[in-house]
Amino acid sequence: MLRARLLISGILLALATTWPVAAEWPQWGGPTRDYKVEGRDLAADWPESGPKVLWRRTLGDGNACIVHADGLLISMYRSGREAEKVVALNAASGETVWEYEQPARVWRAFVSGYGPGPHSTPVLFEGRVYAVGVRGDLVCLDLKTGEKIWGRSLWDDFLSTPPERGYASSPLVYDNKLILAAGGAGHGAIALDLADGHLIWASGDSKGTYASPIVINVDGQDQVVFFFGKGLAGFDPATGKLLWDHPHRTRYNINASTPVWGEANLLVVSAAYDSGARALQLIQKDGTTTVRERWTNRKFQVHHTNAIRRGDLVYGSHGDFGPALLATVRAETGEILSRQRGFAKANLVAVGDRIILLDEEGVLGLGEFSGDSIRILAKAQVVDNRAWSAPTLVGTKVYLRAREEFVAVEMGVGRQEETVR
Repeated sequence: MLRARLLISGILLALATTWPVAAEWPQWGGPTRDYKVEGRDLAADWPESGPKVLWRRTLGDGNACIVHADGLLISMYRSGREAEKVVALNAASGETVWEYEQPARVWRAFVSGYGPGPHSTPVLFEGRVYAVGVRGDLVCLDLKTGEKIWGRSLWDDFLSTPPERGYASSPLVYDNKLILAAGGAGHGAIALDLADGHLIWASGDSKGTYASPIVINVDGQDQVVFFFGKGLAGFDPATGKLLWDHPHRTRYNINASTPVWGEANLLVVSAAYDSGARALQLIQKDGTTTVRERWTNRKFQVHHTNAIRRGDLVYGSHGDFGPALLATVRAETGEILSRQRGFAKANLVAVGDRIILLDEEGVLGLGEFSGDSIRILAKAQVVDNRAWSAPTLVGTKVYLRAREEFVAVEMGVGRQEETVR
C-alpha cells in the first residue's frame, strides 16, 4: 500500500510540474526543474571552429535564462537605463516576434557591478508567460502576442524590496498557483492565482533570495523548498504552511544556487562566501517533517551556477571569486570524489549520459559522465561576453544567453557542416 501511494504521489507530482511536448523547456531548469533531460543524439566531434552556430544576435544586458514553447524563445533584457523587456524570438531564425516593455529604474541600494538585470527566468504555462523584473515587477503575458493579461508589483503590493543585486529568483507553477519568493515580513514566500494574480497564500518573514524554489515529494507529501539568505525552508504548496526550516549562513546572507533533491530523501545545498555545502535528510510522517543534517563540507562551494544530481553523485562548479573547478561530491557522505580543471565557473545540463557545460567566459563544452568525474569530449569558445545563464536544450539545439548576446547552436550528429559567425 505504501509503494502504491508513493507511485500515485509521484504521478501527481509529475503532472503538476511538467508541460506538453510543445513546451520543451518551459521554466528555469527545464521540464523537471533540475537541468536533467533524456539522452539525445549529440555530436561528440566538433569541427576545429566549434559546433555549428545557427544564428546569433545582440540584445540588451541581463542574465535571465531562455525558455521555449511552440517555437518561441522567451527571455528578458534591459532596454536603456530606465526599462526592461520581455522578448519572444523565433527559435529558428532568432528574429523578434514580440516585445513587452516595463519601467525598471534601479534604486539607491542597487549594486550594479553584477549587471543591471533582469536576472529572473520567466516560466511558461498554458499559453502564458510569467516574468519578474529586476525591481520585482511581475507580469503575465499572452505567449503568442505579448499582450499583458495582468501584473503585480512585489515591492508595492507586498512591501518586498528586492535584494541589492536585483530580483533573481525564478517563479514556478504548481497546480493553479504561481509560487515565488517575494521577501519581507509575512511574505517571504507567496502563491498567486495563475488566472488573475490574486494572492492565495503568503508565508514566512525571510527577505528576498537569489535562489529559485523547487517542489519535492517527501514520503508522499509535496513540499516547495526555498533557499533564503539565512537558510532553507519547506512549505505546503497548497496552503503556504511552514513545514520545516534549517539554517545555512554565508558572510553576506547570499544563497544563490538552487538545492538539489534525490534518493534517500537527501536535499543537498551549496553556497559561496566561505559557507560550503550541506545535506539534509527529510523524513515526513502524518504531516510532520523531521530534518536531519547528514554532513557539511566547506570545500564544495557552488556560487550562483547550478548543480546536478545523478544517483548518489552531485556535480557542480566549485568556486566563487577565484579559479573554478568541476567537482563531484557523494550525496550520502559529502566526500569530494573528483576535481577537474579546464572550465571557468560553469552551468550544467545533463543529457542522459552526456553533459553540456557553459562557463562564464563563454566556453561551451560537451562531456560524458565517467565514473565519479566528467570526460570532456569537445569544447569551443562560442560567446565573447560574460555568460552566467544556464543553457537551454530543445531537441539537439542549444540556446545560449550571454549578457548581451543570444546564440543558437546545433549539437546534433551529422549537422556540423556550416556555421554562422
